Amino acid sequence: MLAAALAVGLAAAWFLNLAPPPVEAGAPAVGAVAHFTPIDPPRPAPDVAFEDGDGRRLTLAEFRGRVVLLNFWATWCGPCVVEMPSLDRLQARLGGADFTVVALAQDRDGAAVVVPFYERLGLAGLGVYLDPRGQVARVFGVQGLPTTLVLDRQGRAVGALEGPAEWDSPEAVALIERVMGKKSPVIGAQASVASQPGTDN
Repeated sequence: MLAAALAVGLAAAWFLNLAPPPVEAGAPAVGAVAHFTPIDPPRPAPDVAFEDGDGRRLTLAEFRGRVVLLNFWATWCGPCVVEMPSLDRLQARLGGADFTVVALAQDRDGAAVVVPFYERLGLAGLGVYLDPRGQVARVFGVQGLPTTLVLDRQGRAVGALEGPAEWDSPEAVALIERVMGKKSPVIGAQASVASQPGTDN
């Protein structure tokens, strides 16, 4: 038990103690993703288990080979509710063999509340992923919702954003496609590590 708690604590420290690196010229840090913070060098994401909507156990290792947008959210989080349709549109636009959105719900009642929420908002493209005990969020050291990380094809975190964003905006799509190696970066401003207004803690 002590060893497991220590492992979780060390993993949380991995995320919380990241020093924000300077953003190089040309980094896609404008508009809807202006507060996206690059992680340089990229760091391996902790491989902790969560569930899909059918109760199957998954880990992030199963998504290796694809760029992953890992989003921590909950149905009771107002900014998350606003953000979710843009994640659904992003998945519809880019989702496939090279990219996927893993929107990881933090609701304690799991699929019982998440599935009706998807139906109510018409979220047809997103998969249902559940972290009802908050285990994955704790390992990543998530302090507020929504929080989003971008993982590269090797399963390494290359950047993070605390607070909501329009994830299907041109700037966000350019950021994702840059990680995918499909598009030149957007010329942008210095990123900030400050949490966005409206973040639920």
